[in-house]
Amino acid sequence: MKLDLSGCVDELRRRGLVPEDTLTVFNVGSVARGWANPTSDFDFYLVSRTVPGVEGARTVPVPLAHETISTYMFQMDGRRWEVAYWLDSQVDQMLEKVSWEQFDAGVSSLKAMVDTEELFLERIVTGLPLFGEDWLKRRRAELDETAYRAFVTTRSLAEADGNVEDALGMLEVGDIESAVMAARKALGHSVDAVLEGSGNYGSRTPKWRARRVKEAGLELIPFETFWALETMADYDADDPAAWVRRVVTLCKDLSIEVEI
Repeated sequence: MKLDLSGCVDELRRRGLVPEDTLTVFNVGSVARGWANPTSDFDFYLVSRTVPGVEGARTVPVPLAHETISTYMFQMDGRRWEVAYWLDSQVDQMLEKVSWEQFDAGVSSLKAMVDTEELFLERIVTGLPLFGEDWLKRRRAELDETAYRAFVTTRSLAEADGNVEDALGMLEVGDIESAVMAARKALGHSVDAVLEGSGNYGSRTPKWRARRVKEAGLELIPFETFWALETMADYDADDPAAWVRRVVTLCKDLSIEVEI
C-alpha cells in the first residue's frame, strides 16, 4: 500500500520542525518501502549541520561525538508522525565506524554500532527523499563503499552458526523443544545473511523478514521454501527432530553460499 507523502515537508515546516540548515528530509520504514497499511506511522529522518532546537523533543543517546539525537512526535488525522534529527557529522562518523579498515581489524558489528545507528544506515538505502535527494544519493554511494554489508552479513552468519550448534547439541541430549526453538532462530539469521549479502538490510526488524524475502526473489531460498519452514508447515509432532535437522541442513548450506 502506497501512502501520499505530498505536503509532508510543508506540514513539518508549518510546525517549525525543519531547521534552516536542513540538508535532507526522507521518509523511512514501511511507508517508504511500500509496505504500509492504513494505520502505519509516518517516520522521517532529518539531517542538518547544527543541532536543532525543537521544543518538546526528547533525546536518544548514541555512541557518537555528539552523544544524542532528538526525536519529536505528534498526532495528525489519527496518524502518528515522528521526526528523528541527525547531524551530518554524525553520519560521517557512522560511515567511518563501518570502514573496511575497521572490518579488517576484526571489529565486531556489535562493537561498531548500536541498533539506532544500524537502523539509520540501512534506511539510507530504502529511504524515500522528500527534500535533499542529492544528499541521500551521495550518502548511499558512500555507504556502498564501506564494509557495512560485510559487517551485518558476518554477524547474521555467526548468529545462525551459534544457533545451529545449539540445536544440534540440544537434540543430542534429547531437549527437543529447545532444539526446535534454536533451529527457528538459526533459520531467521541464515535468511537475514542471504538478504544482507545481496544488500537487502533489515535484520533488526524481523517482522518484515517475509516481505523482504518475497520482494528479493532469492535463488538460494525462494519465498515458498522459506515460508514453509517459517510456518513449520511440514513439522511432524511425532518426529520433531526431523524438522530440526532439515532446518539445520539448510542453514549450513546457505552459509556456504553467502558472499561477504
